[in-house]
Amino acid sequence: MPSTQSAQPLNTDTERPLSEPSIAFIGAGNMASSIIGGLVESGHSPDAICAADPSPESLERLRRSLRRTAPVRTSTDNATAVSGADVVILAVKPQVMSQVLEGIAGPVAEAGALVISIAAGITIDSMRARLGDSTAIVRCMPNTPALLGCGASALFANARVDAAQRGHAETILGAVGIVEWVPTEAALDAITALSGSGPAYFFLFMEAMIEAGCELGLERETATAMARQTALGAARMAIEGDADLVELRRRVTSPGGTTQAAIESFESDGLRDTVKRAMQAAANRAVEMARDMG
Repeated sequence: MPSTQSAQPLNTDTERPLSEPSIAFIGAGNMASSIIGGLVESGHSPDAICAADPSPESLERLRRSLRRTAPVRTSTDNATAVSGADVVILAVKPQVMSQVLEGIAGPVAEAGALVISIAAGITIDSMRARLGDSTAIVRCMPNTPALLGCGASALFANARVDAAQRGHAETILGAVGIVEWVPTEAALDAITALSGSGPAYFFLFMEAMIEAGCELGLERETATAMARQTALGAARMAIEGDADLVELRRRVTSPGGTTQAAIESFESDGLRDTVKRAMQAAANRAVEMARDMG
């Protein structure tokens, strides 16, 4: 969402637009750094962003990643970062989430902040148990292409999230890619299997194409360059083209040609069923992780 700084009245205490939320990131790793970078580049005031991490090295990496833009505020204390924030982004490992939530429960409740979690496997009920029943919570499943501004994030909100807070969540995650709301929290398990884990599937397929290209006589450097560019081109055609995937595939597949021979081989080997089984395994594991993490 574009910045509206020039058109909005200013809060004289913070010198930022009244409509612009103050955001606290708990955790300053790669995903948090990517979202912060996307927000700043889209016009969000760096003064309205604070990142907390116990590691000074992580905070320094964040500062270096933002060298082209104005720096955001940083802290090694979570409670300090959260104090007064409109939105709190939980970007920590699931294993430390319980400790983190207990440490910020007071400031979150006092500020009435929206909490957005990008941690896999941590349910809203689990977070509510530590933050309080009245907490507005959005669970988010992003994916690693967000590091390049090409992410795909699915969101689910509990009943405490109002329209303005939903807008904040869309703006924040929309700074690094597309955003889709899902109707149930359970749907996030399917999202995990599809887009959360999905980049790895494409990387594996590209690896297999490169290996096959080498066995067919290509130099590895050539096979790698061609596979990468082919994947990029196919993705852009799927997103920017004028037809659905079935039609795009049909246009490449000339009757009796080389592509048809390859497609028929994939189909006879059960590629679609293989993909279904793999995604079901990923979704099952997401459910198991949520159960294991309480």
